[in-house]
Amino acid sequence: MNKAASLAEEQRDGGSVLRLSGSLAIASLHDLPDRLDAVQGPVGTIDLSDVDHMDTIGAWTVHRAAKRLGSDISGARPDAQRLIDTVGALDDPVSIYPDDVPALRRVVGQIGEAVHAAASTLLGLLGFFGATLVASWSLIRHPSRFRVNAVVQRFEVVGVAALGIIGLMSFLIGIVIAQQGSVQLRQFGMEMLTINLVGRLTFRELGVLMTAIMVAGRSGSAFAAQLGTMKLTEEIDAMRTIGVSPMEALVLPRTLAVVIMMPLLGFYASIMSIIGGAFLCAIALDIPPITFFQRLREVVPITDLWVGLIKAPVFGLIIAISGCFQGMQVKGNAEEVGLRTTAAVVQAIFLVIVIDAFFAVFFTWVGWN
Repeated sequence: MNKAASLAEEQRDGGSVLRLSGSLAIASLHDLPDRLDAVQGPVGTIDLSDVDHMDTIGAWTVHRAAKRLGSDISGARPDAQRLIDTVGALDDPVSIYPDDVPALRRVVGQIGEAVHAAASTLLGLLGFFGATLVASWSLIRHPSRFRVNAVVQRFEVVGVAALGIIGLMSFLIGIVIAQQGSVQLRQFGMEMLTINLVGRLTFRELGVLMTAIMVAGRSGSAFAAQLGTMKLTEEIDAMRTIGVSPMEALVLPRTLAVVIMMPLLGFYASIMSIIGGAFLCAIALDIPPITFFQRLREVVPITDLWVGLIKAPVFGLIIAISGCFQGMQVKGNAEEVGLRTTAAVVQAIFLVIVIDAFFAVFFTWVGWN
């Protein structure tokens, strides 16, 4: 066990001398830094001949004391002297206590870091989208490299496996829309307009939007986790080594599967929401299903269906690109997989909602309202 650091002050012909002994490691310093701070200079020499061991903190403590007291350092072992010289070569070697940053400056700094990170991520996402387009063009030129089985497998994972949860979610959303709408419309004696509300809102907005959010949570996160794990285990590097493009083998099948399945899932979700709304209307408003669907055909224009079907593949592209991009960014350790998976879901949902707002303005501008 290392001996605790000790300090002794002596008077010699050459002046005052501070003799340090024991271990100058962080675990053995105890109150030595405070005792050195209490010494009043000048001190001619700091003697380290009795020091058994020294680490970086001990070297910094000796260097700081020598600098403050105007002392020379003597008796240090060669390794300790090198450590002291290295610490002394730094302008600000060690800061025990963090700088006291004003709150406003700290908040502004954090906002700046967040903006920089968002801009960097967006730029990386655009670059990844460009790489996906290049890989797509390469497959168009060389169709024999297209992996049909991989795409079909993703159809099952993204589409078929999601039918149950998306159908249940959409059915319940249809019930909620009909119930809340009917409560408000009852005040004006216009419960029949609940059909208009359910039909137009479902086909135009909520059907495809809620499906996109669900797919982002299921498939986008899965893409990020799968590719991130493959990146950690160096499977992607191995694919590059044997001449297989990860973009063609991993990214494009997932992207195509989501882009193709999203319109189908969005339409399926809209139908399930309509069924949920019809169920609520039949129970709570005494509107027969046949009347509900006849009224639905009269009040819902075909453009509402086209709006949802046009938005769906764009949302699917955003979800797939975000998930694959974040997965390919994993590096370092397993914790990064979780962080990137979370980032993929948040990024995909945020971008889907932003693009949906642009679509709403655009379709209103062209007269599809």
